[in-house]
Amino acid sequence: MTATVKAYKSVGMEGGIARWYDRTTRKDLPAYQALAARIAAVVPAPGDVLEVAPGPGFLSIEMAKRGLNVRAVDISRSFLEIAGHSAAREGVKLQLLHGDAAALPVEDGSVDFVVCRAAFKNFTQPVKAIREMHRVLRPGGTALLIDMYREVSMQEVRKHVEGMHLSLRDRVLTTLIFRFFLIPRAYPLAVIREMTAQAHWAGVTIDAGPIGFEAWMKKG
Repeated sequence: MTATVKAYKSVGMEGGIARWYDRTTRKDLPAYQALAARIAAVVPAPGDVLEVAPGPGFLSIEMAKRGLNVRAVDISRSFLEIAGHSAAREGVKLQLLHGDAAALPVEDGSVDFVVCRAAFKNFTQPVKAIREMHRVLRPGGTALLIDMYREVSMQEVRKHVEGMHLSLRDRVLTTLIFRFFLIPRAYPLAVIREMTAQAHWAGVTIDAGPIGFEAWMKKG
C-alpha cells in the first residue's frame, strides 16, 4: 500500500542553502528554457500557468517571458524572495505565493496548466499534492510532474552532474546529495503510478528517462 504521508527529513531550503541551490542550478538554465518552450506550445499565451515549488524561479520566469500568466507557490520564503528579485531583473511579472503543495492557496479551476519540477519527492503529503493540482485546473487542463525515480543508477547521476559544468567542489557535493538525499527520497515508478491513479485524472502518461520521469496528467 502506498504511504500518503512522508516525514520531511531534509534541512529547510532557506537562507544560505537556498542561495547555494540558486547558484548551482542557474547553470542548468538551457534546460529550463527548453521546458518553458514545450509548455508554451501546449498552453498558448496568455494562458494561466501554476508552478508548484518553483525554487529560485527559473522556469516560472522563462514561462512568463513567453507571454504566459504565471503563478508560483513555494513553502520557502527565501526561494520566493530570490525568484522575485530575479523576475524584476528580467523585467517579467510573477505572482509569487507562500504555501504548501498539499493545500495550494489557489482557487478551484483557475489555471490551464500546472507544472512541478524536481520537488515532488520532498512533499510530505504527495497524494494530496496531486489532488490539489487536479483541483486548481480548469476542465481539460493538464498537469506535468517531473522528478527523479528511485531506480535511477549512480552511473546516470554522475553523467548528469558532469553535464552541469560545475566546479570540482560543487560536482562532488552535488553527487553526494543525489546519492544520500535525493535518490533515497525518490519514489519507485510503480508507486508514482499508484499515487497518480488515486487523484482520478482522466488520463495519465508516465515517461521514464535515464535520470527521471515525466508524468502528464489530464483533467476531464
